[in-house]
Amino acid sequence: MIVLRLALQSLRNRSLTAALTVLSIAVSVMLLLGVETVRNGARQSFTDTISGTDLVVGARSGSLQLLLYSVFRIGNATNNVTWASYEEIARQPEVAWAVPISLGDSHRGFRVLGTTSEYFTRYRYRQTRTLTFAGGKPFSDLFDAVIGADVAQSLGYAVGSPLVVAHGLGSVAFVQHDDKPFRVSGILEKTGTPVDKTVHVSLEAIEAIHVDWQSGGRTPDETATADEVRKMDLKPKAITAALIGLKSKIATFKLQRDINTYPREPLTAIIPGAALQELWSLVEVAETALTAVSWMVVATAILGMITSIFTTLNERRREMAILRSVGARPTTVVGLLASEAGLLTLAGVVVGVAMLYVALVVASPILDRSYGLRLAVEWPRWNEIRMLGGIVGLGFLAGLLPALKAYRLSLADGMTIKT
Repeated sequence: MIVLRLALQSLRNRSLTAALTVLSIAVSVMLLLGVETVRNGARQSFTDTISGTDLVVGARSGSLQLLLYSVFRIGNATNNVTWASYEEIARQPEVAWAVPISLGDSHRGFRVLGTTSEYFTRYRYRQTRTLTFAGGKPFSDLFDAVIGADVAQSLGYAVGSPLVVAHGLGSVAFVQHDDKPFRVSGILEKTGTPVDKTVHVSLEAIEAIHVDWQSGGRTPDETATADEVRKMDLKPKAITAALIGLKSKIATFKLQRDINTYPREPLTAIIPGAALQELWSLVEVAETALTAVSWMVVATAILGMITSIFTTLNERRREMAILRSVGARPTTVVGLLASEAGLLTLAGVVVGVAMLYVALVVASPILDRSYGLRLAVEWPRWNEIRMLGGIVGLGFLAGLLPALKAYRLSLADGMTIKT
């Protein structure tokens, strides 16, 4: 207790230097925990993009490719799935529901997704949340479109606004389906998922805008007006992928195996959670690099603290000598400097954690609303507590370096005034 009181009094006498040291350690701790929080938040946000879907079915490809284009709207499918195959899979006794999706077109840089109205009731994100409408309703007319929150905000669309779908992808479209314009029938609430950046239309609408197209271009002799296509049979011939929900989780692997060995055409069925784990294994190197950089910042802050203590040693030689002259043991001197370093590090850790939580409370709603990145404000996890304890222990051990130097100073040398 005497050593701690001496250490606190000594730090109080050097309050400005101590405060700056605590601040540098606090910022480094905040950065370290912030990286960990953002990493966990990013993982959770990706995982929460799709919930309640047991299988995603598409043409034969890699599991990551299928997950990226069907769920995250990144990349393109290697091939399509025939409508007959989709219907046969949807009729399997294990299947509770099936939602087809069709990709390939765009609108001013936003992907266009063809689906059924069941998509708006079956799609889940963040475990149990369903899609809700900020305005309007699901598509009921052939040329109705439901847009995500980011589409509406970026393009300034409201319910009733016209839009024209472009053939293919890209923000600049050279070929458009301008002879069959759509009307915004509904705008979805913000979800923080790729749904926000998607224009949703019916599968029949996808067929309608392509009835007079062949090989990526409009056929001049077979042009059909919007009124004419309404009278046609617009049953889809193929889709890009399908989201499947099962009656029992036990049947997941059996149906997945049956689809992967489907005899009529090469198909792939993936479990979204398993595919996400594969995705994280690919980016694990980047995560490790970010964590390593954060630890380097912490080490730099502790090194700065050691340098500060070493710098003041020459000024405190008389102080150390007086302590020893009044009966203080050498271990007391060592304990004094080590305690100072430990207290500075502990204060930095506490302040850093407090700064992080203040930043999370302020920034979390903004990041969630703007980028769909959900950062949970919760008690530190066990591994984070161990990490913080390790930093405090490291600071205490680092304080032993200047403490050992002070220990080696002789009493006579400490009492001598050097010129």
